[in-house]
Amino acid sequence: MELNSSLHSSDVQYSFMMKFEEDFQQSWIRGWMDNNWMWICSIASIAYLVFIFSVSFLMKNREPYGLRHPLAIWSFALAIFSIIGTLRTWPEFLNGLTNKGLQFTVCDPNFLETDHVTALWTWLFVLSKLPELVDTVFIVLRKQKLIFLHWYHHVTVLWFSWYSYVGFTSTCRWFMIMNYAVHALMYTYYGIRASRLMKVPNVLAMVITTLQTLQMVVGCTINILAFYYLSSGVKCSVSYQNLFWSFLMYMSYFYLFARFFYLSYFKPGGSKAIKKD
Repeated sequence: MELNSSLHSSDVQYSFMMKFEEDFQQSWIRGWMDNNWMWICSIASIAYLVFIFSVSFLMKNREPYGLRHPLAIWSFALAIFSIIGTLRTWPEFLNGLTNKGLQFTVCDPNFLETDHVTALWTWLFVLSKLPELVDTVFIVLRKQKLIFLHWYHHVTVLWFSWYSYVGFTSTCRWFMIMNYAVHALMYTYYGIRASRLMKVPNVLAMVITTLQTLQMVVGCTINILAFYYLSSGVKCSVSYQNLFWSFLMYMSYFYLFARFFYLSYFKPGGSKAIKKD
């Protein structure tokens, strides 16, 4: 793989830039996404929901599949992807937050327009919401409890991520970097637990659920900030329509994750086990 040392994309200095990152063409990808996102998300969502509920029904009178090793491999693969995504997107975010301030990180879409590294890993992040649907395949085949939060979260994140990308929405910078970081920890946890490489402290499950819930609080806060900036006449690359759906989505997530947290860790007889985000 070809590397170019000490290159920069936009005004962010990177210690290295991979050739495929440098060559990433945001404009072509945005056009392709704009033309195809609705039918892809529609087919994926319908196929996903039909599959998981059909298999759940068929598995009622069957023994669960173990699938421990495939689950470990799958989880570690997503963990590695999330770790790399975190390492490649956080530099642009921290540079903007430190040197240009909070408003810049909320309202400026340069991470999609001029920064080839973050633009590529944003696109890959959006695409990753399709393979992440496979998480649920393991749940239904292993006959684990399929809760509403799980499949609702997967479907709505898929739609909102693709919808936000085609609009080059500035607020998704925050949503992406948070999600990459939380998933890096979460999927590593799943991989270690499934592979049984070591005993994982039970408190880590609570930490991950806490981080997921905090992610929703920050998401709501960023939407409120963006609405304030727009209402104040500040140029902000996000539509009121996007803010409406985003705020509604994050509020529903907050309620569902907070409820799951209570039922899992505080209600007597709770499961004490984290479900996949």
